[in-house]
Amino acid sequence: WIYDCFKKADKNKDGRMTFKEVKNLLKMMNIDMNEHHAQHLFEMADMSRSGTLEGIEFVVFYKLLTQRDELQALFSSLSGDGSVLSRGELAAFLRDFQREEGCEELRFAEELASSITERHELSNIARSLSVMTLDGFVRYLTSPDGSLWDQRHDSIGHDMTRPLSHYFISSSHNTYLMEDQLRGPSSTEAYISSRAFRKGCRCVELDCWDGQNGEPVIYHGHTLTSKILFSDVIRTIEKYAFQVSDYPVILSIENHCSVAQQAVLARHMQSILGDKLLTAPLAGLPSSQLPSPEQLRGKVLVKGKRLPGPWPREAVPVANGHDESGEVSDEDEAAEMEDESVRNCVRQRGKKCKQNLSMELSNCVVYCRSVQFPGFSRPRDQASAWDISSFTETKARKLLREDGNEFVRHNTLQLSRVYPAGRRTDSSNYNPQEFWNVGCQIVALNFQTAGDEMDLHDGHFRQNGGCGYVLKPAFLCDPTTAFQPENPQPGIGLHTVRLTIKVISGQQLPKVPHSNKGSIIDPLVRVEVHGVPLDNARYETKYIDNNGFNPQWNEILSFNINVPEVALLRFVVEDHDTATPNDFVAQYSIAFSSLRQGYRHIPLLSRDGTRVEPSSLFIHVKIANVT
Repeated sequence: WIYDCFKKADKNKDGRMTFKEVKNLLKMMNIDMNEHHAQHLFEMADMSRSGTLEGIEFVVFYKLLTQRDELQALFSSLSGDGSVLSRGELAAFLRDFQREEGCEELRFAEELASSITERHELSNIARSLSVMTLDGFVRYLTSPDGSLWDQRHDSIGHDMTRPLSHYFISSSHNTYLMEDQLRGPSSTEAYISSRAFRKGCRCVELDCWDGQNGEPVIYHGHTLTSKILFSDVIRTIEKYAFQVSDYPVILSIENHCSVAQQAVLARHMQSILGDKLLTAPLAGLPSSQLPSPEQLRGKVLVKGKRLPGPWPREAVPVANGHDESGEVSDEDEAAEMEDESVRNCVRQRGKKCKQNLSMELSNCVVYCRSVQFPGFSRPRDQASAWDISSFTETKARKLLREDGNEFVRHNTLQLSRVYPAGRRTDSSNYNPQEFWNVGCQIVALNFQTAGDEMDLHDGHFRQNGGCGYVLKPAFLCDPTTAFQPENPQPGIGLHTVRLTIKVISGQQLPKVPHSNKGSIIDPLVRVEVHGVPLDNARYETKYIDNNGFNPQWNEILSFNINVPEVALLRFVVEDHDTATPNDFVAQYSIAFSSLRQGYRHIPLLSRDGTRVEPSSLFIHVKIANVT
């Protein structure tokens, strides 16, 4: 990165940099330094007194630029002689400040100190003496070992043998769309790219309609979105579904096809997916229980309507409409569209309708039978674990506010799917956190739309190896639970901790996209907590004038988190503006359970979740129980 900047600043391409080129370089590196200070650094680095920088001189200049006073001060406070950290000093830092797992006993902390020194200390002499220099210390703190993220969560760490209803499942809504819901293109690429399977998504949607020449197509019905062949999508799923995660994939079929083309849907899935398609219940598993992700490794499940009886032999009519209360079956999502141009094209609201269902398609549905929500009044012993109900965000929000505990209990036994309201024709998203709070497993978002909501999704599902399945807390899995997200009680999810974050500094923060060439940001940091309503909070630092290169805030932000097991943190860097809303610069979202304490760096991400090299924040984290 620094050499790319060097080449851009070297206008005459002679391998040397004049002071004018250095000033241009500072602009490209997003640092506003007064000319006197810039001249001083230039003269310090120009050891040959040639008036230009080349070779080692440029390296010296860069080191002067990147000097981290806050890391130097921390190192000096830990070092007895100010020049190196002994193994004991580093071990004490890892135990007392970093709170590293397993370092309660000094001998284990010393073993970790030796390991970190071997990995990050470049000096052979220092390594042979089991000490760490400042350069090694900086390398450690800026490496994944010094990251806020707990690296253990890069691997599968959750019990994967529990019923499917005990997991949050990464889920996409209208997966086939690349843009909005009315005129945007549909593409098989949407299933592959960062919008779905490459992000660990385990539940994708297929909106199926009759196509020409007897071949079903996928598109957003009654709109101008483009059409793609169902068979092409299934081939894409067969090829890419298990490249990132081998845990089960659920195909949420929104079926608008005639009986004849429904049969084609079934045949394509059977012929293309082969043994990957689950077409019968697992042997030896009670019918009252859903299988586990472990039992379903490498399998594709179909979510859709099923004919009555175990294995029906002919097509019969089944209800697929919604009643006056606003409950909507999967097949009627299009009726939720509130855009006038769309609403006039769909069935009249409130009208029950029937649909003939193909036996072949029905037989593809195992464990994920779409049903209308019967209400919480139905006795639980009459409920089937294989039934799954879908709710618009509006309906789900109404249910959780009316009786959050009943919703939690419902979700301990059965799957629930939540999807965006029809008014979101721009493919915007809702906040998924409120539905995770009541244990809804399939909280489907428009992956094609970057923003706060997808940031939370990505932070939530990065844990457990990014496999797309996150085990719910115990109080969201117990069918007799008394957990109430609107009013958590001691011993039932409530375990208050005090989270204290010192926002120390930022490093090489990116400019605002499409900003003026010479503009320098005025950065501030906002820390958000997302969880149960009692925990939702946000605080921000002051802004720093004209310094995106190495701003220092040294501000302490504190939060009480009452239900940490469902909480997420989001760090947002913004460019302060007094006249207009602040501009987004970068972000990072993380589950509370994945936090590490101590002095940590946060690798910053762009709006769409990609890494912004080499931008970072440097913070200190402390977590304490509240008695």
